[in-house]
Amino acid sequence: MFLAVLVGVSLGLIGSGGSVLTLPIMVYLLHVEPVLATSYSLFIVGLAALIGGVQYATKGLVDTRIAIIFGLPSIITVYLTRAFLLPAIPDKLFQLGQFHVTKALLLMLLFAVIMFIAAISMIRKKKIGGAAQEEQTNNSISVKVVLIEGVVVGLLTGLVGAGGGFLIIPALVVFCGIEMKTAVGTSLFIIAAKSLIGFTGDLQADVQLDWMLLISFSLATIVGIVVGFSLVNKFSADRLKSLFGWFVLLFSIFIIIKELLSIQ
Repeated sequence: MFLAVLVGVSLGLIGSGGSVLTLPIMVYLLHVEPVLATSYSLFIVGLAALIGGVQYATKGLVDTRIAIIFGLPSIITVYLTRAFLLPAIPDKLFQLGQFHVTKALLLMLLFAVIMFIAAISMIRKKKIGGAAQEEQTNNSISVKVVLIEGVVVGLLTGLVGAGGGFLIIPALVVFCGIEMKTAVGTSLFIIAAKSLIGFTGDLQADVQLDWMLLISFSLATIVGIVVGFSLVNKFSADRLKSLFGWFVLLFSIFIIIKELLSIQ
């Protein structure tokens, strides 16, 4: 369960990356079917993010108002996606010559693309403090952008089980003018709410779960997020994001190659 702890450490330190690690671990190491793995990812990342969010809240590092503005459209979208859209997608989508494109293949490729984008976002060094102050001069536009991104993140979370912290945190900093650590804490609460509510959509769809696996992995992840939070002031956030970004980039390329080679 060392890798489960690593998932939590990632969430505790940089407020994202939990699902980027959880889904591949479930699929490639624990041999969980990809669609089911997205369900596990929602619960594990959601529960761990909730624990981390509470820890940040005790330090006054959560903006409740922004969490609601961003979280509500995201929560509604992820629930509808898990409860209705994902079950409606057929297991076998279409055929290209002798190659069969399945829902599981499509989800893994979509997840790999999201990983790739997340990696680039983490590797690039952005000076966003000034941009945040400029955006604060037009709050109405900022709120609209945050609402739209909430829907987009909710859709991605619903489809691939990704928490979307790598999308949420830049939006909170740039469009809402929130300081980085507060953005991380606020992001964790948003991730927790939409992931756990999205998981209830799976329960409604009668998804069969291995609760023993789910609970044991979740507990290890919670240990990790407590460790990550305790280390947050001892490491350079920029350095950690860059190193993690390179890891995610290589992993995303691996997934894309592996899934494309598996097409039959």
